[in-house]
Amino acid sequence: MAMVRNERENMNERVPAEGFAPGEFIREELEERGWTQADLAVILGRTVAAVNEIITGKRGITPESARGLAAAFGTTAQYWMNLSSLYQLWLLREREAFGGDEVARRAKLYSKAPIKDMLKRGWIESSSNVDVLEQQVKSFLEIASLDDEPQQLAYAARKATSYCVDTPEQLAWLFRAKHLARIPSARARFSTSLLENVLGQLKSLIASVEEVRCVPRILADAGIRFLVIEHLPHSRIDGACIWLDGSPVIAISFRYDRIDYFWFTLLHELAHVKGEERSIDLDLVGKDAIPRADKPQSEQVADDFAVQFLVPQDKLENFIARKRPFYYKRDIAGFALTINVHPGIVVGQLQHRGELAYSQNREMLVPVRDIVTKVSITDGWGQRLSVSV
Repeated sequence: MAMVRNERENMNERVPAEGFAPGEFIREELEERGWTQADLAVILGRTVAAVNEIITGKRGITPESARGLAAAFGTTAQYWMNLSSLYQLWLLREREAFGGDEVARRAKLYSKAPIKDMLKRGWIESSSNVDVLEQQVKSFLEIASLDDEPQQLAYAARKATSYCVDTPEQLAWLFRAKHLARIPSARARFSTSLLENVLGQLKSLIASVEEVRCVPRILADAGIRFLVIEHLPHSRIDGACIWLDGSPVIAISFRYDRIDYFWFTLLHELAHVKGEERSIDLDLVGKDAIPRADKPQSEQVADDFAVQFLVPQDKLENFIARKRPFYYKRDIAGFALTINVHPGIVVGQLQHRGELAYSQNREMLVPVRDIVTKVSITDGWGQRLSVSV
């Protein structure tokens, strides 16, 4: 009896080990006495299931059960209440530590990539498991760790100063272009000798709205992959020229659905193909277009090529000299007819020069996105493509 009394006294003085549930201590007491859970149930006047739930932690220690355990094991009720409280506090700390780590990881993911937009576009799949989400992002950006910097810009010429803005949205859009470029679309092996033929064919299309449907086929026949990828919010990307397996890929975003924007962006990217350059192009047109002086030489050359290809500048200068400051629609349409281009392309160039306000003659800037996307590899505007990354 003395040994039992001493054991009980020692138990009253125990400091419970951190992280151990009260049930572990109950098991120790049962083993010491040679009791089973059924024996304890009879002693406490409880069901075996209720005792088992207390021991396995499925049921907490209440003041009533604490009094019963105290009477059964010769301890105090406070002892069991303290064990339960300490264990609950330990669980809370563990949850906070785990949750804090998970929050930090999610924050890092959201800073690395535009997760919300990527989920919305179906580029990655939704998951409550941060491990699964992280693995998808790493696969998408082709990195081994979130601490790594994506290498996609190796495919695109870095711009100087403010012209280079490598935001998560821009990188995600660019990687999506790279993934979609793996879909077979080119019908020939690209060579620079085919490019002049392409430009000649495109020249014959720029007077007609409907003829833009022929663009993807003409490019594919020359070994140039063509993609249309809806821009991500705040990305400011208009287009890109990247190279994959030695062949060019042109991707445009259709940030503005107007005929002049489509043709200028396409020709700008074709200039990069012509120069065998890689490029990511931001703010090519519109009120927020990057000033020419802020662009690197390669971008100025691409702009000049696109502008001249679409509207011979000497003829435009002559038209401006004759009509300034009044550019009537009939005059624009007549001039466009003489140089065999769509009137909207002339309007676009006049707006860019500041001869027309961007609010003027908007009805001539006809939309063409729906025509182009019906015959192109397209991602966005409700269209989703499943591509293994």
